[in-house]
Amino acid sequence: MITAETLQRLISYNAPTLNSLARENGYKGPAFSSCKFLGITNGGEFCYMAVFLVEGGTDSTKVFITHTDGRVTVDYRLTDW
Repeated sequence: MITAETLQRLISYNAPTLNSLARENGYKGPAFSSCKFLGITNGGEFCYMAVFLVEGGTDSTKVFITHTDGRVTVDYRLTDW
């Protein structure tokens, strides 16, 4: 079961928190400058749209967060990296 407190935390991440979680999960791509919670996928992943800076502007990607046994994991793919 996901408690109300855990649910609130998982839907309220900001860009610095997503950056920290991504780094803890081994990602070395560009840092996110902003993010927005989009919803929960059919598979139970928490989905965010994250914006990051690139030469000449910004780009975005979807970030998927999984909460299992008290552990939070992050997954995303940057198509050009």
